[in-house]
Amino acid sequence: MAAKIKFKTMVSAVRGERWCRLLTLLMRLVVGGVFVFSGFVKAVDPWGTCYKITDYMMALGLERWAAVALFAAVALAAFEFLLGISMVMGAYRRGAPWLALLLLLVMTPLTLWLAVTGAVSDCGCFGDALHLSNWATFAKNVFLLLGVVWLLLFNTSLRGVYGPAVQWVLLALSLALVLAVAACGYFVQPLIDFRPYPTGTQLVAATGDASAAEQGEEGDGDDDFIFIYSKNGEEHEFRLDSLPDEDDGWQYVTRYHARRPRGKVIVQTGGSGNAIAIMDSEGNDVTADVMDGRRQLLLLFPDLPQVSLAHAFALNRLTRLAQLDAADVVGLTSATEAQVGQWQDVALADYPIYTMDDSEIKMLARGNPAVVYVDEGKVVWKRTFTSLDVPDETSGITLRELDGDRNDDRTTTALMLAYLAGLVLLLMFNRTHLLLRKLGKRATSHANGTQEP
Repeated sequence: MAAKIKFKTMVSAVRGERWCRLLTLLMRLVVGGVFVFSGFVKAVDPWGTCYKITDYMMALGLERWAAVALFAAVALAAFEFLLGISMVMGAYRRGAPWLALLLLLVMTPLTLWLAVTGAVSDCGCFGDALHLSNWATFAKNVFLLLGVVWLLLFNTSLRGVYGPAVQWVLLALSLALVLAVAACGYFVQPLIDFRPYPTGTQLVAATGDASAAEQGEEGDGDDDFIFIYSKNGEEHEFRLDSLPDEDDGWQYVTRYHARRPRGKVIVQTGGSGNAIAIMDSEGNDVTADVMDGRRQLLLLFPDLPQVSLAHAFALNRLTRLAQLDAADVVGLTSATEAQVGQWQDVALADYPIYTMDDSEIKMLARGNPAVVYVDEGKVVWKRTFTSLDVPDETSGITLRELDGDRNDDRTTTALMLAYLAGLVLLLMFNRTHLLLRKLGKRATSHANGTQEP
């Protein structure tokens, strides 16, 4: 009891010190800023956040909850962003640090488990904007815990930017921003593309590049692949000449190109070489043959069995529109050969479908299905299929015009300016009222003083 009283006395003694107030302000900005950044980049790419949460669920044996991964992705992004804004602005000075503490008490042990077991290779804390190792993520969370504990003790020693009466408006404006950004990312494409294949990326070497062709020829064959097999819950890598015997309990998982680390890609922004690897049904690299430098429309099916047959008619209409525009249509999926055959039979798809690594499909464009327009091997535009208004073949609209006048940079700027304008107006409404009241009191005091004899 005496120690508790002594601790409280010590805290009270330093609360008013200048260095304590400055450190508290620094903790608000740093801890809150991390949450703002983390929440915002998650909201930018809800598909990617959903994929990462699904990875966590699979690693924890919670496959039955995978259906709520998308909701959890948006909810987590909004929660982190609102929590961060509250801490940066000094809103809810008591409640915000406690909520941050509860979140970190869950995330810190989880990231320690990831660091020890490697069950998930990348925590996904900052989406594709910033990749940290699992141990670096754990260290980050420990630092945030220390900062939150400091704020629990001293956050009330500093006033917030906004008064308590309007802090809910601050959160409402912040929530509107997060939901708008997430809606763009989910229904169209992420407003800020942190992935390896942004618009303008050279997916394959330009036509006529001899060195690229040579590199493509050298890359053909299974000798250039790393094969992943699992046994007793652990995954191991093997070359073609050292594949394990499945009779010994080894189970095939996947494979990736030796020049493309698993889950990552090598992006060519110019020069020679291919940034993607396309396989035929026999596992041969046919990238150079498929992506031959002509204009192409890539239909991406990251989860082909989950694609609604309701999209089949519009997809076929889009295919005919592309053919009238003298462009090839190519389907890319990670589905099995049987699933591809079933889709082609049921959907009456008359475009070829090739195999591509699941991670590369998801990195290339978000959506199931998604559409990517490529001209001379370079990404011109991409978006989810459901966001496209596919016209009739007689409309005369070209594939380049199909994307309309969409400008992600302009949309992002407009959203941020609207948000900042809302914050400024809220501050003027809140603090101008208090300033006028204070000036009125001063004027009254001055008047009373001059009337005295």
